[in-house]
Order: sequence, then C-alpha cells, then structure tokens
Amino acid sequence: MKILYSHRIQSRDGMSVHLESMVAALRAEGHEVRVVGPAAYAEASLGGESRLTALLRRWLPGAAAELAELAYSIPAYLRLARAAAGFRPDAIYERYNLFFLSGALLARRRQVPFLVEVNAPLAEERSRFGGLTLQRLARWTERFVWRTASHVLPVTEVLAGHVRNAGVPAARIVVVPNGIEIAEFPTPAPAPAPAKPVVTLGFVGFVRDWHGLDTVVREIAGFRGATPLELLVVGEGPARPGLELLAAELGIADRVRFTGLAERQAVPSLVAGFDIALQPAAVAYASPLKVFEYMAAGRAIVAPDQPNIREVLEHERTALLFEGGKPGAMWAAVKRLATDPVLRARLGAAARAEVLARDLTWSGNARRAVALAEAEIARRAKAAPEAAR
Repeated sequence: MKILYSHRIQSRDGMSVHLESMVAALRAEGHEVRVVGPAAYAEASLGGESRLTALLRRWLPGAAAELAELAYSIPAYLRLARAAAGFRPDAIYERYNLFFLSGALLARRRQVPFLVEVNAPLAEERSRFGGLTLQRLARWTERFVWRTASHVLPVTEVLAGHVRNAGVPAARIVVVPNGIEIAEFPTPAPAPAPAKPVVTLGFVGFVRDWHGLDTVVREIAGFRGATPLELLVVGEGPARPGLELLAAELGIADRVRFTGLAERQAVPSLVAGFDIALQPAAVAYASPLKVFEYMAAGRAIVAPDQPNIREVLEHERTALLFEGGKPGAMWAAVKRLATDPVLRARLGAAARAEVLARDLTWSGNARRAVALAEAEIARRAKAAPEAAR
C-alpha cells in the first residue's frame, strides 16, 4: 500500500519513538510510506522541542495560542495535499493532535481510508492540566477528527471509552497498544544470579515528581536486606536534581545513578542491566512505552494495578502489580523481588513470552493498521456499484 503518514510532532521523545517505529514497521512490511510533518521535527534534538512553539506558548494569551494551533492546520493541509497529489496514497494514517484538522479534511476530499492513532484525550487532558481556554472549540475539533476517521486506534481500552463517548461507533474503534521492535531485544537478558553483589532497580523515561522515585530513593537508603539495592534511571527530567540531592543527603549518592538522555539504540542494553524494572505510576489511559521495553527485555516488572496496565500485564504471572496510592504497596513488591531471584526470572520470562504470544510489536501494529485500511478499501469498492444501482 501507499500510506501518507501525517503528524504534528515537533519534539524528539516518546512520541517520536512511536512515530518512527511505526513508519519503519510499515516499510519493513513492504509498504511505501510518505511522512509529512513540521519542518522543526527534522531539526529537533533528543528531548528538545521547537523554540517557536515554546515562545508562542509562553508569550501568547491562551485563546490566541490555541487559535494559532488551529490555524496551523491550513499550511499543514496545503503541505499534505501537495504530497498526496504526487504520491496518490491508498490511505492516510495520522497521529492525533488537538486542533489539527489537516488529515481529516484531506481524507474527506480524496475519499481514502483515514486511520487516526490516539494516545490521549487531549481536550480533556489539556483542560485539566494545561489551562485550555477554548474548550468547546477544542472538543469540537477532537470529535470532528475522530468521527471522520474510518477507524480510530486508541492505545488502550480505557482510552477507547473516551472515543466512544465522543460519538464514534464501536465498530470503528480498534485498540492498538504501544509495541516494541523485538529485534532490538533478540534474547532476554540473563537471569540475575543469587550471588549478584547488588540488585538494580531501573526506570526508563522522563522523570517527573509524580513518578514517586523519591520514595524509592528513601526506601533504598533504609533497606536492610542481605543484598544492597541501587537505582538506575535511564532518562532526564525536572525531578532529577531533587532526587540527586536526596540521595546525597541519605548517603547513597553512589547508588542512585542517572544516564541522562539515552539514544534509542542504547536503551535495550541499559534495560538489560535492570533486575527489577519500575513503572511507579501511570496515567490512567496511557500505554506506557517503557512497559513494553521491560517486557521485551525479560525483566521483572513492578507496576500499579489499574485497568490500562492490566491490559498488558497480569499480577503474579508477568509482573507484580501493586495498589496505587497505598503507602508502602510498591515497595512491598520491590522487596519481595529483591530477595527472590527465582521469582524475578519467572516473571521476566513470562513477560517476554507475552510480547511474542500477543505480537505486541510495531510490526504487529503495522499489520493490524494495514488490514483495517485494506478492509475499508474493499468495503468502499463493494458499496460503490450498489450505490450506483
């Protein structure tokens, strides 16, 4: 197939990993993909964002900034339409963004299948956390894009509920979670040996205060097990300075390490060094990319017991899940794993097997998306002669 991939990403982060992994998987499956997005994306550094976008958000009043976002759909549409004119896509695939109408408008005009990947209910999210001013307009644009889509692809069943509530028929909603490139994790890391001198707790991602890693640092300092614990954080974020200061105050600065921003190709080997992989907290509707990395690496995972996490992990079989918000619950799971290398190995092996059994891979996601587009093309081809009668 010829697939036109539309996006509005301007930063290099988890969003870009999803985008680039999906495009690479589609191409590996033999499809031709043309990617159309902001010029700033090609120039962005790892962890950075567009300077222009940052300035607009800082200096423009809320309503003006949001109208500027909406207005961006005009040049984006023209750029997308020019690409489509020469490329003649069989389908348009778009990563949903608020106030971004380009793909929906072009799909309507060209009458091609339109697949919309949804990673968050952005109108609700920004209303709650980002001070969204034009809420009615934002929700209208969101509903317009979702309802225009041939299929909406939310990353969790929890998120699918938001899409259904926006009026999208259930038949047009297909949950497609995040995935992993399994070739980057060709074999599980060796099971930790009982005699290992230190047990490594690991975390991958952008470090924020709400992740609760300060609790992990405090508990490491107070741990009195036979084998000492350390924390390895693969990533960067605003919580890092406070965590480093806390570790120094507690006398364990040598056991709390940060790699800083890590290139994508370095992540598998870093995760392989974890004995226990931490997902201390998760947004209720998210499909955390780190969970799939932990699973593919065959690591023992500790994660909150909530519906979106249970869509991919099962307590006592592929992870230890703890009651979120309950004091000491996460650490009880960590302590159990820290003293039981056999359990760590069993959970890690089962998590890796789950990825393979359910094809929780980017290649699997690419095949699912293409199958939906092909079915929509076939449906339209069948309906055309009937409509002409």
